Amino acid sequence: MKIPRWNFDKFEGSDRKLGLQMKSVGEVMGIGRSFQEALHKATQSLEIKRNGLGADGKGYKDYDQIIEKLTNASWDRVFVIYDAIQMGIPLSRIHEITKIDMWFLKQYEELHELEKEISKFDIKSIDQPLLLEAKQKGFADRQIAHMLGCLESQLYNKRDELGIQRVYKLVDTCAAEFSASTPYYYSTFEGKMQLKGGEPFSDNESKVSDRKKVIVLGSGPNRIGQGIEFDYCCVHGVLAASECDYETIMINCNPETVSTDFDVADKLYFEPVFWEHIYDIIRHEKPEGVIVQLGGQTALKLAEKLDRYGIKIIGTSYKSLDLAEDRGSFSTLLKNNNIPYPEFGVAETAEQAIALTDELSFPILVRPSYVLGGQGMKIVINKEELETHVVDLLRKIPNNKLLLDHYLDGAIEAEADAICDGENVYIIGIMEHIEPCGIHSGDSNATLPVFNIGEFVLQQIKDHTHKIALALNTVGLINIQYAIKDEKVYVIEANPRASRTVPFIAKAYNEPYVNYATKVMLGHNKVTDFDFNPQLDGYAIKQPVFSFDKFPNVNKQLGPEMKSTGESILFIDSLKDDEFYDLYARRKMYLTK
Repeated sequence: MKIPRWNFDKFEGSDRKLGLQMKSVGEVMGIGRSFQEALHKATQSLEIKRNGLGADGKGYKDYDQIIEKLTNASWDRVFVIYDAIQMGIPLSRIHEITKIDMWFLKQYEELHELEKEISKFDIKSIDQPLLLEAKQKGFADRQIAHMLGCLESQLYNKRDELGIQRVYKLVDTCAAEFSASTPYYYSTFEGKMQLKGGEPFSDNESKVSDRKKVIVLGSGPNRIGQGIEFDYCCVHGVLAASECDYETIMINCNPETVSTDFDVADKLYFEPVFWEHIYDIIRHEKPEGVIVQLGGQTALKLAEKLDRYGIKIIGTSYKSLDLAEDRGSFSTLLKNNNIPYPEFGVAETAEQAIALTDELSFPILVRPSYVLGGQGMKIVINKEELETHVVDLLRKIPNNKLLLDHYLDGAIEAEADAICDGENVYIIGIMEHIEPCGIHSGDSNATLPVFNIGEFVLQQIKDHTHKIALALNTVGLINIQYAIKDEKVYVIEANPRASRTVPFIAKAYNEPYVNYATKVMLGHNKVTDFDFNPQLDGYAIKQPVFSFDKFPNVNKQLGPEMKSTGESILFIDSLKDDEFYDLYARRKMYLTK
């Protein structure tokens, strides 16, 4: 089951109706033994804060809104069909409006009837056959827990107790002509399940070897803020781990990627990058640990659960990852190391945010924590704008800590990527943004190496990068964003993980930096073991690619929230190149406004 992934939230005011012109930015695929199981797996893979169809309290409840969305093909119609059935709208009416084949609609109806039946029970009274049926039809533990009014962990323990466990089936890449050396796997639930304590499952086609193993978590569907660059990192990480004699296991659900090519990793699990699926694979394979640094925010946001469940995170620890994201703790770290940073505050309500304006002068950059692509970031210039934006953010992302930074108006932005082994730091590249600070790094043209930063400022960037990487106990990659104003370098944020610029730097310098970083994460090498030899004559320019032609009526102005859908690389011999001057003139225009 293929489901596209859209990013309409990045284009406020855009026409969300689907038509002849493609608007999706990526896609996911779910594999199951039935349409219903594959459909649920695909919806769980989208990373849009839905756990599948229904059973999460997030469906549409308004009749007119449902009819409108059924009438006009919308990005979320795959969910709206379920909402319509739950509301009691007849299948014949849904078919009349959508022209979707009745077979598919009946499959939806069966899921709805099963949800109604499960909701009659609680965690103690539900029996094995009913719970097994729910799992076979793809319902997530979170969904079933929602129906039963219990915790996800309680439901997981219940099905474990009843012997309802995943088995893994092989997708035979040689169609049974001869034994496949590169098969891959998907999970399902068999009809005949043995109770706990019985014989091992004979129908599990994924055989566990006795080799030392490492799991690499993939980056999920492509979307703005998290594109193919993280798949590049995952693939090179897998290849590096293989060179270190690990059995490599890849988990991802994106059919567009190289990581889901069946001959990249020793074992590929084509599964949602969704906690329940990941935990079951970990229990089955028993790896040495899991790499989360390479899969962007998709993998990174699972680090907390991995840590809580006692599963080793290879490379930088969860404690350090969380420290970099917690603005209060991170600013204390900067202060202790005499590293400048913009004045800031943390708020959880609009009232707290407004109170902070007594200490922070406008303009203020507002951003939620643990998001990608600058989601929800905005520069506000007065209390009214601040209140409106904070209320809107907390509605969209409840219980989120909001970071408020004094915006350094007119500053230049730069960023550094480095590899650290906990003792030694090697800076793989420093890039200068052509657009000024305030434009998201993913939307900025940037040069490698820098073109207009003097040695005094450059040395500050190098010193800060070394200090921060070591203070965070980084093991692997780290990216740090800087703002430069009046010859002083301020730290905006640090991300102890692979960044979207690492592949760019690796290709510009013709160096396998992700390979080196992965070997450092695994403890196989120290930074000093590598013979770094970057090769670049002239400059490499990173140029973002936008898809505004797909959204003709939206605001095309750039800001702190990322809007580009890709990027290209331009090599120039000299800063006298006409194309470079056109880009540089753009920054001057921004700075004089």
